[in-house]
Amino acid sequence: MPIHYARKLTGSKRSADANQQLGVLLAFVAGAINAGGFLAVQQYTSHMTGILSHMADSLALGAYRLMLPGLGALLSFLAGAACSTLMVNFARQRKLHGEYANPLLLEAFLLLCFGVLGARLASIDGLFVPLTVMLLCFLMGLQNALITKISKADIRTTHITGIVTDIGIELGKMLYWNGPGAAHPVRADRQRLRVLCLLGLAFFVGGVAGALGFKHMGYVATIPLALLLVALASVPAVDDLLDVTRARRVS
Repeated sequence: MPIHYARKLTGSKRSADANQQLGVLLAFVAGAINAGGFLAVQQYTSHMTGILSHMADSLALGAYRLMLPGLGALLSFLAGAACSTLMVNFARQRKLHGEYANPLLLEAFLLLCFGVLGARLASIDGLFVPLTVMLLCFLMGLQNALITKISKADIRTTHITGIVTDIGIELGKMLYWNGPGAAHPVRADRQRLRVLCLLGLAFFVGGVAGALGFKHMGYVATIPLALLLVALASVPAVDDLLDVTRARRVS
């Protein structure tokens, strides 16, 4: 991956095009982790809507113990989102190039751990769920919070319900007939519709790739995803290291 392109995608200086391109790539990664991870842990790890609904059903039916796995997954997702926010704000206050790259490097490291140690982690109990489930939920929260902060809540990579809803809204605008002389004509944002469709398609393609990878390769299928994240995020991190080296030489 060209250095200037990687710096554009994950560096601290942002543009709308960079946000959209990064969002599509991360949607692919999220789809691969979510669909492929299901084959590994028998649970979708970005679907907090379903998890909360299951917890509500369990509470209503008096099956209190069945609420605990959902609670563990929910808290892990929240912890990932909080961790991403802490890392971004820490780097932002220090004007680091890796403001947005560092959470991606953490995600890559944890994916490598999952790929190499997944079988062992599956046998370790975490907070009411296996450690593998907690790890994947943490990753989904980490990534979703990151792209939310980057795009100012305009792009999601794990929240496909919202993407499909927004696609429907734009399609509704396209189909609306304004009639002659409409005072406030309805216009679809075709550029936004294109981006939304790309995000949904990337998530789906990533899901197919992740599921096939887990089916044929097992846990190590996450290693290529981790390497992709490293390629995306390493340039701003190296820029920070070079700045530190130069500052030490000057002093």
